[in-house]
Amino acid sequence: MKVFRKLVRGGLLAGIVGLLAIFGFVTFNKPIGSSTPVQIVDIPPGTAFTQVVHLLQEKGLLGPEWFFQALGRVQQVDRKIIPGEYELHAGMRPTELLAKLVAGDVYQHSVTIPEGYNVVQIADILDQKGLADKGQILRLNRDSAFIASLNIKASTLEGYLFPDTYRFARYTPPEFIVRTFVNRFHEMVTPELLAQAESMGMTLQEVLTLASVVEKETGLASERPLVSGVFHNRLRQNIPLQSDPTVIYALEYFDGNIRKADLSVNSPYNTYRVRGLPPGPIANPGLAAIQAALYPTPSDFVYFVSRNDGSHKFSATLAEHNKAVDQYQRRPRSKQPS
Repeated sequence: MKVFRKLVRGGLLAGIVGLLAIFGFVTFNKPIGSSTPVQIVDIPPGTAFTQVVHLLQEKGLLGPEWFFQALGRVQQVDRKIIPGEYELHAGMRPTELLAKLVAGDVYQHSVTIPEGYNVVQIADILDQKGLADKGQILRLNRDSAFIASLNIKASTLEGYLFPDTYRFARYTPPEFIVRTFVNRFHEMVTPELLAQAESMGMTLQEVLTLASVVEKETGLASERPLVSGVFHNRLRQNIPLQSDPTVIYALEYFDGNIRKADLSVNSPYNTYRVRGLPPGPIANPGLAAIQAALYPTPSDFVYFVSRNDGSHKFSATLAEHNKAVDQYQRRPRSKQPS
């Protein structure tokens, strides 16, 4: 009989404890505010669980800290918080907050890499966004082992960082970011495009080099195949490309104005002095420029000059070209200073 009474008392006590636990859970597992405003909460790598709890409480997202700490320990996830930035609000229950932190449902930053940007410019974008250190990106750009792991046969990554819009979380390793750019490149440069390059007797590096020059020479999609045709004609006739963007790429400092002295700079990228393609891409071309390099418009044109409105005048002879230069680039004598 005494044993039975002990069992009853024990059962009642366990039941009471259970009811209290349920009551406490229901009481404290409630939002403490509304779903607005949403906050971006940054949890850096190495942040202890107690620090996370304190940070959430400081942000006005939690009630009693002890409840969230207990919740994490009971679920055995107090050491499984994924670092990063999170979109959180006071309308979330503690269990919801904890689940989001454990799942690593972090905030993603949108990053757009414009067509024709070079590696330095891309590194600047990532650095300004706080997603990667510029120096780390430039180091990876010349890391031969890393480049080889990306299935690229080149000395740098210039030309292979595909222009597009991407989304990355804070604290994403720079290697992952760069690999994402290159994986996109491999997706966009299809077997058909590679086969076209082979049929033209061009390596992928040569295609990207020409595409990068085409990309920098004109912003008009309709002109890219024409510009490409001019450069193909020049290469075929062993005429120097004489492309200003390649010269600019070789300069240590460029203030926006190319000068006569710049055209004499001693560099393999100076296509006024060196015949043929430069040794590698001068930027990261988009798909349209790559297609233009592979499918140039057939013509007799070997010259083009800017009309100063974004378009170009194409010419087949030097006489035609000089006439176009006089028309679009040189000021009329009546307007020249005396």
